[in-house]
Amino acid sequence: MGILNIYSLIGAFAAGRTSDWIGRRFTVVFAASIFFAGSLLMGFAVNYAMLMAGRFVAGVGVGYAIMIAPVYTAEISPAAVRGFLTSFPEVFINFGILLGYVSNFAFARLPLYLGWRVMLGIGAAPSALLGLMVFVMPESPRWLVMKGRLADARAVLEKTTETPEEAAERLADIKAAAGIPKDLDGDVVTVPKERNGGEKQVWKELIVSPTPAIRRILLSAVGLHFFQQASGIDSVVLYSPRVFKSTGITDDNKLLGTTCAVGVTKTLFILVATFLLDRVGRRPLLLSSVGGMIISLVGLGTGLTVVGHHPDAKIPWAVALCILSVLAYVSFFSIGLGPMGSVYPSEIFPLRVRALGFAVGVASNRVTSGVISMTFLSLSKAITIGGSFFLYAGIAALGWVFFFTYLPETRGQTLEEMGKLFGMEDTDMAETENTAAKEKVVEMPTS
Repeated sequence: MGILNIYSLIGAFAAGRTSDWIGRRFTVVFAASIFFAGSLLMGFAVNYAMLMAGRFVAGVGVGYAIMIAPVYTAEISPAAVRGFLTSFPEVFINFGILLGYVSNFAFARLPLYLGWRVMLGIGAAPSALLGLMVFVMPESPRWLVMKGRLADARAVLEKTTETPEEAAERLADIKAAAGIPKDLDGDVVTVPKERNGGEKQVWKELIVSPTPAIRRILLSAVGLHFFQQASGIDSVVLYSPRVFKSTGITDDNKLLGTTCAVGVTKTLFILVATFLLDRVGRRPLLLSSVGGMIISLVGLGTGLTVVGHHPDAKIPWAVALCILSVLAYVSFFSIGLGPMGSVYPSEIFPLRVRALGFAVGVASNRVTSGVISMTFLSLSKAITIGGSFFLYAGIAALGWVFFFTYLPETRGQTLEEMGKLFGMEDTDMAETENTAAKEKVVEMPTS
C-alpha cells in the first residue's frame, strides 16, 4: 500500500518540469497514459515482480496527477470560484475511493485468482477516458503567457471571464507576473529567459536562496501537506476494516459495509466543502475542520483503548464510539483539511515557481503518506491501536496551531495578488518589473 506514495515522488517532480515544457493540458494526457499502463501491468501480472513494476508505474502516475490537476484548475479558474473548482480533484479522488469500496464489494464475489486482477486492472478504463476528454479542454492561459503566446492566452481568458474588459485586465496581470512589459503586445512575443523560469533560476528562487515571502509560501504549502497526512487520514481510510475489526466487528459483509459507509461519508462532506470554500473562506473551514478531527481522534483512541482492555467482552458504547468517531473524523477532514491540500498550495505560489513549488508540496504529502501507511501496523503493535490515534490527535493539534499562526486567508484574491498576503511588498514587485524592463524583449511575427 505505502510504496505507491514513495514512487509518486518521481511523478510529482517530473510533472513540474513536464508541465512547464509541454503545457498543463498535455501533462494531464501523459499522466493518464501512465495510469493506463500501470493498471494493465498490475491486472495482467504473472508474478510479484511484475505486480510491483505495475505498482511503480501507477505510482509515477499518481505523482503526476496529484501535482498537475490542482495547478491546471487554479490557473484556468476565475478568482470568484477558484476554491470551488480547485477542490474538484479532491472531490473526485474521494469519489474514486468510494467507487473502489463499492466495486471491491462486488469483486469480492469473484474467485480469488480473478478478483484481485479485476480490482487492479479496472483502473485502465477511467484513465483512457481522461486521456481522450482532455483534448477538448483549453490550455492554461498562464502557461501560454509564460511561453509568450498572448493571442492564445487572450482567447482562453475571454472564454473563462465574464467580460472582454475583465479578460484584458487578467491578461495584463499575468503578463506582469511573467515579466512582460505592459506596452508589449502581439500574438507571440519573446519572454525574457530569466523571467520565463529557467530551471536553475526557478530552483534558486524557490529552494536555494528564496526571499522571505517565497520562503513563507513554501513552508505554508509543505506544512499544509505534511499535517494533512501526518494526522492519520491514510490509517483511517486504508485500514478502516482493521480498525472496525478491533472493535469486535468480524463478519466480512459487515466489515465491507462499514468501510463503504466511510467512503460515502467522506464523499458527501467533500461536496459540502466545495460550496463553502468561496463563501466561508479557507481559514475558517481549515481551523474548524482540524479542531473536529482532534476531537474525533481522541474519541476513536478512547473507544479502541477501552475495547483493547476488555478483549473478551463486547462493550456496545465503546464500539459505537469508535464507529461514530471514524465517521466524524472523515467528515471533518473532508470539509476542510482534505480539499485544502489541492486548493491552497495551487493558488499561493507565484507563476514562475508554481509548478515546482506545488511539486515540492506534493512530495511532502506523498512521503508523509507513505510513512504513515507503512508504519501504522508496526505503530499499533508498539503503542496499541488506540495509542496510535492519540498520537495522530497530538500531531493534528500541532497542525491547528501552525495553520492559525501561519496561513493567511486567500479567498477572493487573484493568483497575481497572492504575493502581498505573504509579505511580498511593492518593493519586491517593483524590483521584478525593473528587471523585466531591462531585459531586451523582441516581438516576433504573428504566427
